[in-house]
Amino acid sequence: MPHTASQHQTATDRPCHPCRTKTEAGFTLVELLVVLVILSLLAALVGPRVVGYMGQSKVKAAHIQIDGFQTALDLFQLDVGRYPLQSEGLDALVAAPAGATGWAGPYLDKGITADPWGAAYIYKAEGNGAGFQLLSLGADGREGGDAENADIGN
Repeated sequence: MPHTASQHQTATDRPCHPCRTKTEAGFTLVELLVVLVILSLLAALVGPRVVGYMGQSKVKAAHIQIDGFQTALDLFQLDVGRYPLQSEGLDALVAAPAGATGWAGPYLDKGITADPWGAAYIYKAEGNGAGFQLLSLGADGREGGDAENADIGN
């Protein structure tokens, strides 16, 4: 049976799989590794700064929340004539405590929120509502510390 021209292939007619054509262009393994190394270096340089900024922003958020609580506590004191007692706590800003004549709350629109680290704020009343201390224990949740772990209060 005679071979036709379309059936007969020479060595030069065969497709060259290892060679790239314009439609098969791509990246080599070395090029991909170089890009990965560059991205890793950028992440190593930028990552710690981003984490630092997040810690600073949580401290700032805690200060802002404490200022909001302090304003609400001052309004409570103006209406009732004293700050909430230890037994009443910050809940006195949302619901009228028993025996608090003149209460005109709620003094907080969003209720009692946790600090930026998810822990409850600590409210300590002085005497019979003569004063108060309000604080967050910071990122570590323990008294004392410095930077992000420092206690934040009024």
